[in-house]
Amino acid sequence: MDRMAAIEAFVKVSETKSFTEAAARLGQSKSAISRYITALESELGARLFHRSTRTLALTEAGQSYYERMARILSDVEEANRAVTQLQAAPRGRLRVNAPMSFGFLHLAGILPDFMERYPEVSIDLVMNDRFVDLVDEGFDVALRIGGMADSSLIAKKLGPVRRVICASPDYLDKRGVPLTPDDLRTHDCLCNTNGPSPYEWSFIHPEGGAWAVDVRGGITANNGDALRVAALKGLGLTLLPTFIVGADLQAGNLVTVLDQYMVQKLSMHAVYPTSRHLSPKVRAFVDFLFERFGTRQYWDLVE
Repeated sequence: MDRMAAIEAFVKVSETKSFTEAAARLGQSKSAISRYITALESELGARLFHRSTRTLALTEAGQSYYERMARILSDVEEANRAVTQLQAAPRGRLRVNAPMSFGFLHLAGILPDFMERYPEVSIDLVMNDRFVDLVDEGFDVALRIGGMADSSLIAKKLGPVRRVICASPDYLDKRGVPLTPDDLRTHDCLCNTNGPSPYEWSFIHPEGGAWAVDVRGGITANNGDALRVAALKGLGLTLLPTFIVGADLQAGNLVTVLDQYMVQKLSMHAVYPTSRHLSPKVRAFVDFLFERFGTRQYWDLVE
């Protein structure tokens, strides 16, 4: 027996005092409604209705059962409405993970605009440069830069991530401009240790194929912002994404070198766990990220 269907049939018969009317309102046959009532009475071991050829009335047990079941059905309908409304508009707490530099320089600045558009969404932003497990750590969405090895996640590409080798004009005046990747061996290179091969920079050989160069310098760091500051102070060349140094390049405080040799294969993605029903808050946030970052990388625009 479909217990919920039987309870709905019982409540409707109780309210209409008619098997025929209850069947019509529920879109079922009169015989189906009768079977539900009979099955309920058998399961409960109690008669729920007084039946005669002219009247249909609840028994004392039936009245008690109706009062409880009517409240339960009302609560179920209210719960269904609440879930439907929750799915209809973005609302609730959204946990977001982002790389430290990008999160601080670009993501944090647009969150007020997102929250103004969707005032019923609250955001918990966690910024770090380690790999996080979205499901185990309870994140709704994350920004990731690089390859997408985890096939259990859905990824929306926001755009390319361009990397450059750059230094301050003062440094290049003093040490000279490297003309080929091999020239880096005689330079101070500021390396990011938050990666698989921090002391090996990869390039494209003019004749095709990869060109890897071992580099060293007086400063290493596990954060791109720290390397940016070191480069601005004239301490060496560094390899960084333009979302970190774009404003410095536009202002002339940093200058790129070896552009024709650079490998550009990185992309930025918004990723979220696989789900049959993508929540409105996640969908709204991913669409908002694409709106702000996917159509143009403003940090790469030439003034």
